[in-house]
Amino acid sequence: MLKAAGEATRLRLIALLAEGELSVKDFTEILDQSQPRISRHLKLLADANLVSRYAEGAWAYYRLCESGPGSAFADWLKTQIDRNAQQLRQDREKLDAVRKARREEAEEFFATIAGSWDKLRSLHAPDSAVEAEILSLFDGIKVDTLLDLGTGTGRMLELLAGHYRQGIGIDSSREMLRVARSKLEAEGISNGQVRLGDIGALEDFAGAADRVVLHQVLHYFDDPGAAVSSAARCLRAEGQMIVVDFAPHEMEFLRDEQAHRRLGLSDAQMGNWAQAAGLSVASRKAIPPETEIGLTVCLWVLEHAETTGQHA
Repeated sequence: MLKAAGEATRLRLIALLAEGELSVKDFTEILDQSQPRISRHLKLLADANLVSRYAEGAWAYYRLCESGPGSAFADWLKTQIDRNAQQLRQDREKLDAVRKARREEAEEFFATIAGSWDKLRSLHAPDSAVEAEILSLFDGIKVDTLLDLGTGTGRMLELLAGHYRQGIGIDSSREMLRVARSKLEAEGISNGQVRLGDIGALEDFAGAADRVVLHQVLHYFDDPGAAVSSAARCLRAEGQMIVVDFAPHEMEFLRDEQAHRRLGLSDAQMGNWAQAAGLSVASRKAIPPETEIGLTVCLWVLEHAETTGQHA
């Protein structure tokens, strides 16, 4: 581990991964080095169990190991790296620029298809079956506060309107929010509201929500784990997070045509992200596609780890 980490470029990679999960393409843009060179450095770090690799079609994502000796060593190493060193400051600035460009790509896409967003979703998932599963989690329940992150057209606020006293939808797209507001008004849903905001900056909602919903949102993120951690901070002690997203698939065209950053999410990834956020997976349900070429949708329920232990 010492040998693998003891090289300038690899230390830069470790420092960047301390900021969250990244792809090889991200590293090539930030470090201005070739893909083969970056891949060789990452392989050495992975062989030393300092980083974990997740392949998604033609892409691969890396993050610092979250368990075992490699995780402990990486945690120690992060405390020794001088984050104010000029090179590392420049790397973080480039990382911010890369992430901003990714967000702008997604926002441009959302602005283009906001009016037909619900129809577009129906092409990829059996919405009626998914929504029935979501409703089953609220059977006989009315929560005080529901937070719908990445609310889009506000469909979850509409679907669950009878199950919350106050529902708040957050989205970074003004176009989406215009659609959501008009739909909520048309349905006479006065207990649901939407706000412009960033899923990564939810300080105003810390510990405020009984339920947090992330419906078909995480596959648009470079670092879904960071979004899960941010959402987790909004949960009350006995709260639940409901994550709905695609299972892993190989439809590579969705990256370009629909701005997907992730080709589905695996159970292992969800477990790791939950653990890092102080949560655990309480239940998981897979909803099969309606056609042979459709996508399976998974529904995960996350809870605070101690709560899940009590249920067990």
